[in-house]
Amino acid sequence: MDNQSSTTTKQKSALLLPIVCGGLALVFVLGAVLFLLVRPFGSSQPKDEELDMPHDYVYGQAEAANGMKLHYMITRPDNVRPVSIHANVAAGPFYGVNGGFFYQDALLSIAEADGLPVNAAPGVYGSGELNAKYARGTLVWDGAANRLSVQTVSRSAELRVTDRAHYWAQGGISMSLGRDDAWRGQAEAEQAPNIDDARLRTAAVYDAEGKLYLVVSTTKGTLAEFRAAIIERIGAGKLAGGVFLDGDGSSQLRSREVRLVGDGRPVVQMLRLLQ
Repeated sequence: MDNQSSTTTKQKSALLLPIVCGGLALVFVLGAVLFLLVRPFGSSQPKDEELDMPHDYVYGQAEAANGMKLHYMITRPDNVRPVSIHANVAAGPFYGVNGGFFYQDALLSIAEADGLPVNAAPGVYGSGELNAKYARGTLVWDGAANRLSVQTVSRSAELRVTDRAHYWAQGGISMSLGRDDAWRGQAEAEQAPNIDDARLRTAAVYDAEGKLYLVVSTTKGTLAEFRAAIIERIGAGKLAGGVFLDGDGSSQLRSREVRLVGDGRPVVQMLRLLQ
């Protein structure tokens, strides 16, 4: 009986082995299929938020002989718009640099696109249709003519453009590029703040070919030092015009390559890259 029982047990084991192995194999295959089906929809890898951001620009950095360190983005003027953000540029949703002067939630510099101020309805204080108190250098892209210029105006109604439904304008302080003997007098006439203080700085300049450069310093310097650094290191000697923008803690930039937060403060408005 013992021999028969042993033989029967061995026979049962031999019969069960293929079934068990087959079952394990089936479980493995089903698990693999389920993994492949679920994985693309899972969240094991965080999405790279930079993938959907603009690509149509060139980023660079340079250091001038006077020690000013510059970060810049080169793009076409039709790839830029002034927009209201009320956030720190580096932490905000767009690529670009900070824009004009502001106080609390009100814009004190012109910031318009296609005939409308960017921060509030026309006629509302701080909307972006005025350079408050003073006529100041304003960078203007005339979309119909595809031409950049700097115009010294007090209000957007004074801007000279071909089509008032196809332009943008960003107020600041005239850099007077090409007029080294007169730039400071013009900046003083426009009441440029903190001319001789060591501050972080921002500017928007363009060259003879129409390329636009958005420039932020990570070195504190005077307005003269910042201007000299831009002339030396930006545009390969072909710069045609530009404006100083708000500076110090407001000097901010966001790109794929770098985020410059200034002193962390929110700004009212920026120059945004579109593509």
